[in-house]
Amino acid sequence: MLQISTRGKQMPASPIRKLVPYAETAKKKGITVYHLNIGQPDIETPQQVLDAVRHSNFKVLEYSHSAGNESYRKKLVQYYSSVGIHVNHHQIIVTTGGSEAILFGFMACLDAGDEVIIPEPFYANYNGFAVSAGVKVVPITSHIENGFALPPIEEFEKKITAKTKAIVICNPNNPTGYNYSEAEMNQLKNIILKHNLYLFSDEAYREFTYQGKQYSAMHLTDVDDNVIIMDTISKRYSACGGRIGAFVTKNQQVLDAAMKFAQARLSPPSFAQISGEAAVDLPANYFDVTKKEYQSRRDLIVKRLNEMEGVFCPNPGGAFYAMAKLPIDDSDKFCQWLLENFSYNNQTVMLAPATGFYGTEGLGKQEVRLAYVLNKEAINNAMNCLQEALKQYPGRK
Repeated sequence: MLQISTRGKQMPASPIRKLVPYAETAKKKGITVYHLNIGQPDIETPQQVLDAVRHSNFKVLEYSHSAGNESYRKKLVQYYSSVGIHVNHHQIIVTTGGSEAILFGFMACLDAGDEVIIPEPFYANYNGFAVSAGVKVVPITSHIENGFALPPIEEFEKKITAKTKAIVICNPNNPTGYNYSEAEMNQLKNIILKHNLYLFSDEAYREFTYQGKQYSAMHLTDVDDNVIIMDTISKRYSACGGRIGAFVTKNQQVLDAAMKFAQARLSPPSFAQISGEAAVDLPANYFDVTKKEYQSRRDLIVKRLNEMEGVFCPNPGGAFYAMAKLPIDDSDKFCQWLLENFSYNNQTVMLAPATGFYGTEGLGKQEVRLAYVLNKEAINNAMNCLQEALKQYPGRK
């Protein structure tokens, strides 16, 4: 009998999408499902971004350069300069979403069996990229009680072995919304210099910070060879379906290695590069409006959650996610129960169980991630559902 690969068996299912069949069944019953499980914003993609594609005029849809169109990479140089990151267009490889940037980093910098340390809870797909690259994820636990701040340096030191090659962070963080401070980033700088490690920094939510500013890994000094940024336009411009990202580093050896992987997949998506180029020319106040909207949603959802009996939700400093601790026995069971067995006024809510965001077995059993990507009326309705569900759930603690 034919067998699938060990890698195929080890590849984890998405904790964000695994409940989709239950949501689809609920919808077939006529139940309205509020999707707070996935970071798909309802903010409209900017008109000029869409128009750039609609009005593009060419006769052949050609491959681009494997590193991406030079015109787009030069536009990205302008964008990065506006946020205090100074690179040239040769130090940018355009990727198929931020996902490919993460995979390029793992493949170019790490060998099979190498280890990467990641503060948990973390973006669940890091596990999938690690399996693809044959890399081991070593989690280091952050805690909901202090808002998921960076774990103490001593905890990192305990995890470092001869196989440790990198630390991965997401700043602001998915799934916690935590925004790492300048002081915390400098603590990471000291670690990577001391142990000669790479620092992979996923900065997909750079524009969405609500207390202070986002401190990029590329704002750190004297670590140019260590730092690699993984980036994307998906959240920034509400263009998730564009699948366009960026791999950014000043380390020429890493760039040369990543380019070989870029050449192997030929080129990034052409239409999305056109839209991404147009996005750089959006008015300077574009993010002021979107950030204000997300902040008002955050304030609402955090308030509603903390008003519920037995619920705790720290105030996230960035991104558009909140983690909440609920008085339940098992978040996987609870999230499935919400879709299979519960409705309130013919409505229910879809959440992401936090277990899938932890690398340590057994953690996250009482936690869920909520993406505040819907309008405030929908959020209020979803919170009404959750409040009622917590009263009815048979596994309430």
